[in-house]
Amino acid sequence: MSDPNNRPIAPQAKPDDRVDTALRPQKLDDLIGQDQVKENLSILIAAARQRGESLDHVLFYGPPGLGKTTLANVLANEMGVNIKTTSGPAIERAGDLAAILTNLRAGDILFIDEIHRLGRAVEEVLYPAMEDFALDIVIGKGPSARSIRLKMPRFSVVGATTRLALVTAPLRARFGAVYRMDYYDEEAMRKIVKRAVGLLKVTADETGINEVAKRARGTPRIALRLLRRVRDFAQVRADGVITSAIASSALDLLQVDPLGLDDVDRRVLRAIIEKFNGGPVGLNTIAASISEEADTIMDVVEPYLLQLGFLDRTPQGRIATRTAYAHLGFAYPENGEQPRLL
Repeated sequence: MSDPNNRPIAPQAKPDDRVDTALRPQKLDDLIGQDQVKENLSILIAAARQRGESLDHVLFYGPPGLGKTTLANVLANEMGVNIKTTSGPAIERAGDLAAILTNLRAGDILFIDEIHRLGRAVEEVLYPAMEDFALDIVIGKGPSARSIRLKMPRFSVVGATTRLALVTAPLRARFGAVYRMDYYDEEAMRKIVKRAVGLLKVTADETGINEVAKRARGTPRIALRLLRRVRDFAQVRADGVITSAIASSALDLLQVDPLGLDDVDRRVLRAIIEKFNGGPVGLNTIAASISEEADTIMDVVEPYLLQLGFLDRTPQGRIATRTAYAHLGFAYPENGEQPRLL
């Protein structure tokens, strides 16, 4: 069974993505794409500056790799304040969060990644901190225990999550601004790759940039990862210049096709078409037929296939669409005939 995070087009962060920090935009004007979110944030920042206040609490949600962490750092840079970064799984006890909160200064930003994974006890500490800028601490145990409320300077919580539905309603209600991050269109992806080419001092022509951009699944993190792999290929197998042919050869070697599908994506589609006559077929049946976890297929593989219109979800199960047949080179079956290669 393969590890979904080892796929070259996996949107989750990997250790070798650390170079991405240098490629991240530092100011709002440097951001490419996400125009509606960017415009809303510019108003939020300008209003807070004019009033001399800290930012309202902000929640970003959407698929991984679209720039939620980058936006949190941009907010801190635009406001000229410090940012403290942590994540939901890292804060195991209420005392951990209390220690972080007491070290914040006026106007600072606390960025909590994967905020939906905060424990219930930790959330209970966060509620008064976000609403009243106060920290409730219980001293002692048993009958002699007493509660003390510590006042805190005004600060901002910026949360990020890939699963908005798992953020509890009380926590979600305490964010004054909630923004959805969408996949980037191809033009925005071209600009992102072109900017990265300049920052990484890579030699690439427009056709090479376009080839990387269109296979990156509308996700900047994937685009930057593929660009580094293409750069390595060009350095070893060519003269160091990334052209369309070089980029295609490198990405074909990684089994990433012109639409950004990799081997796991194609295996899912082929299983539905070849083994189950195009569906409908249940998720667990697909998972068993290709030896993958059902959760991996639902959370990692399906979102992009649905976005491309290659899959339909129905009450009876998953169905491969006509465009999926065409992409894989199958004739679309008419009148119940068996799928066949063109």
